[in-house]
Amino acid sequence: MRTKTIGFLLSLLVLAGWVLISPDTISARETSVIKLPPPQLDGGKPLLECLKLRQSQREFSPEKLQPQVLSNLLWAAYGINRPESGKRTAPSAVNWQNIDLYVATADGLYLYEAKDHSLIPILGEDIRGLTGTQDFVKIAPVNLIFVGDYARIPRGSDEDKRFYSGAHAAFISQNVYLFCASEGLATVVRASINREELAKAMKLRPEQKIMLAQTVGYPKK
Repeated sequence: MRTKTIGFLLSLLVLAGWVLISPDTISARETSVIKLPPPQLDGGKPLLECLKLRQSQREFSPEKLQPQVLSNLLWAAYGINRPESGKRTAPSAVNWQNIDLYVATADGLYLYEAKDHSLIPILGEDIRGLTGTQDFVKIAPVNLIFVGDYARIPRGSDEDKRFYSGAHAAFISQNVYLFCASEGLATVVRASINREELAKAMKLRPEQKIMLAQTVGYPKK
């Protein structure tokens, strides 16, 4: 009863404009976590063939990725491949795992949670257009954003933290490239980003730094 009363009072305050919570934030909080299908860990092209096919592409179909494809993509990028230790498909120095992998789609912005292989809603709006300066970022179904959390690197200068975060993001990006080569998807990694504007939209902390973005989708027909 007490919880319902508090919720009712909070709703009244929001409607009255006394509590400054944006509609997008409310919408994101009310949206349930998206549990991804278990990743398919067999099949795919041989590694050397993937390396042969690996390339950057800048023309994308607007077609949404199928849930299973998105699940496989995120696991290949930065999923947990050793459950007993929590270690991942991409290496990180001292196992700091300081990269957060965000997923921008037409439906909103999500944070990939590797522990239970799910997507946590962050924003209920389409911010794909903020993820880069190229026109295709607004069309492609998925834009991945690699965010380095300096707070998770306990030692070293900001230059050291930038170096490690950049290397960690690059490892993940290459995983994405190889997965896309295997599955016939188009992808390109990008650094042309208005980082200040995007970080503000994503509500990042000062210690969270945008490293790279990477567009993924079906090739334009």
